[in-house]
Amino acid sequence: MHLLNPLTKMESSTRKSSYASSAHPSHSSHRYDVAGPSFRLLPSYLKSTNYRNPTELTNGPFQYAHKTSLPFFAWLDQNPPFLSIFNNYMSAYRAGKPTWCDSGFYPLEENLVEGFDPNASDVLLVDVGGGLGHDLQELQTRYPSLPGKLILQDRAEVISTITSTTLTTQAQAHDFFTPQPVKHARAYYLHSVLHDWSDEDCIRILQNLIPALKKGYSKILLNEIVVAEEKASLPATAMDQLMLVLGAMRERTEKQWRDLLGEAGLKVGRIYTYPGVGESLIEVELAE
Repeated sequence: MHLLNPLTKMESSTRKSSYASSAHPSHSSHRYDVAGPSFRLLPSYLKSTNYRNPTELTNGPFQYAHKTSLPFFAWLDQNPPFLSIFNNYMSAYRAGKPTWCDSGFYPLEENLVEGFDPNASDVLLVDVGGGLGHDLQELQTRYPSLPGKLILQDRAEVISTITSTTLTTQAQAHDFFTPQPVKHARAYYLHSVLHDWSDEDCIRILQNLIPALKKGYSKILLNEIVVAEEKASLPATAMDQLMLVLGAMRERTEKQWRDLLGEAGLKVGRIYTYPGVGESLIEVELAE
């Protein structure tokens, strides 16, 4: 869903965000050097495509601006300084914001800890596509006595940058377009993963998770923006535009999430929100 505000307003918001995050140089560099050209050349790109909505990972505003045919994440892999900047940018983006493991957001103890069965698996939660592991570190800080293992998964290029001093959980290289190797964990957590991909690719990602789920026990937790059907917030629409220029993708409404998950053979259990937080926690289960 692309809820486009005027481009100048988005660029102004982007610059303010960068300046406000001056303590995080990676934030400014990512916004200016990576996303910036895509925004600045967006009018030219749209004119060149007769104003069609971009849908291809290899032929969007990012490729037009950076003169590449590589998808965004493949381009990052080929440009290691920008990969490091992006990983640090994601940390800065999430810094200081309430998260799903804050009290009053998602009932973690009630929904995950209670009912944890070590006979099903000794793994409590797998953070799929979890970057450098910041979400797991925060989870451990908030809940230091959690039962079971916490496993971080990401591409080998990302996992190779993690040192033993930056992560205390198990790190595992994994391509989420391949079958999930950790079976019957209590939860599989994906933070801002699916918004980077088309519906078709999201279904592939989810269907590679499904065989690992234990029916009635395992959950998929999607930490994603759910765009309101009316009066959508500025953070949601701003991120929608960022997805447009970097990945030719979009943020989704509740109906779009439910339709997507249903097509993958899953169902929404409940969507949890928190006042003032742009992202929601979508609890997902196997469909009946």
